[in-house]
Amino acid sequence: MSRSDFRQAQRIVIKIGSSLLTDGGRGLNVKAIAEWVAQMAMLRQRSVDVVLVSSGSVAEGMSRLKLKTRPKTLHELQAAASVGQMGLVRRFENEFQQHELLAAQVLLTHDDLSDRQRYLNARSTLLTLLDYGVVPVINENDAVATEEIRFGDNDTLGALVANLVEADLLIILTDQTGLYDANPSLNPDAQLISEISVNDSLLDEVAGDSISGLGRGGMYTKVRAARLAARSGAATVIVSGKIDDVVGRVFQGEQLGTYLIPNLAPLVARKQWLAGQLQIKGSVSLDDGAVKILQTAGKSLLAVGVKAVQGRFKRGDLVSCRDMQGVEVARGLINYGAEDAAKIAGKPSSEFEALLGYADEDELIHRDNLVLI
Repeated sequence: MSRSDFRQAQRIVIKIGSSLLTDGGRGLNVKAIAEWVAQMAMLRQRSVDVVLVSSGSVAEGMSRLKLKTRPKTLHELQAAASVGQMGLVRRFENEFQQHELLAAQVLLTHDDLSDRQRYLNARSTLLTLLDYGVVPVINENDAVATEEIRFGDNDTLGALVANLVEADLLIILTDQTGLYDANPSLNPDAQLISEISVNDSLLDEVAGDSISGLGRGGMYTKVRAARLAARSGAATVIVSGKIDDVVGRVFQGEQLGTYLIPNLAPLVARKQWLAGQLQIKGSVSLDDGAVKILQTAGKSLLAVGVKAVQGRFKRGDLVSCRDMQGVEVARGLINYGAEDAAKIAGKPSSEFEALLGYADEDELIHRDNLVLI
C-alpha cells in the first residue's frame, strides 16, 4: 500500500497521546480537541468509519487533582484516571455533537481482547456502533485494570483495536514529528524517516522513550504498535498532532510523519492469523450446499448448513469446518458454544430464540472471521 491508497481506506483508527490531549499536562487542550474532532467529522462525511483511541485520562486527572508528577502506585493511577475520564469523555461528546455525530465511550482491559468470547463481544459492539454511524471513543479501563492486565500504553491499545475492527489505517498522533534515524534532540543532523517497513531492524535502533513523561510510551511503543497493527494488514502513520488538518492530510496521502508499511495485505494477514496462530477447539460437519457456498460465494457459515458438531468449544473459539468426508474446507471463530451450536445445527436463524432462549448473531461463523483452507 502506498500513501495515495490511504484515500481508499474504509476504516481508520486514530490514537491521540496524553501530551497532546492535555497540552503538556496543563489540562485538556480544548482548542486542539475541537480541531481533531472536526477532522474526524470530515472522514465521517466521506463515509469512513472512525474509531478514536484516547489517552489522557490520567494526565487530565493529574491536572484536576493538582498533582505535579505522574503517580507511581497503581491505586493512585486508577484514582487519577477515574477523575480524568469524566472530563475527557464530556469534552469529546460535546465536540462531536457540534458536528451532529454521536460518540460512545468504550473502556477495555487486556482481558477483553485476550479472551476469545470477550474479544468477539467487543468486536460485535464496536462494529454495531460503526454501523450506526457512532464514533467509539476507546480508552484502557485504568480504574479497574490490575498491573498484570494493563496494556502498558495506549499505542498498544490502538494497535489491538485496529486488529479488532480490521482497520485499514492506524494514525498515531503524537507530540513528535515522526521517527528519525537518530535522536533529533541530540543530533542536529537527524533525518525524518518518511517510509519504512515495520520489519526493518533500523526501527529497533532509533525508537526511544517518552520525552514528555506524561504517557507510558515513547517511540518504542509506537513501533511495537505498528508491528501489532500489521498483523491484520493495517498501515500505520506516526505523525505530529500539532500539524494543521493532520488527519485530513494524512488521509489524502501527504508525506507527513513516518509511514510504517505492513508486510502483508489485510486479507493475507488475517488468513495467516486464523489459519496458523490459534488452537482448533472443535469442528462442524457441513452439507454439500454449505461447502459450495463457502468455497464459491465467500458467504458466512449459517447453522442451516451444519449436519453435526464435534468437540467442546465456547463462543469465540477457532473451529474447523469439514465436508461430509471429513476434509477441512475452512476454519473460523464461532459465534456459539458447542452445546448451543448442536441445538441449532440444521436450523434457520429465525428459530434460534425458540431453541436457545436467546439469539445472538444470525451466522454461526461470520465471513470476516472465516478463512478457506
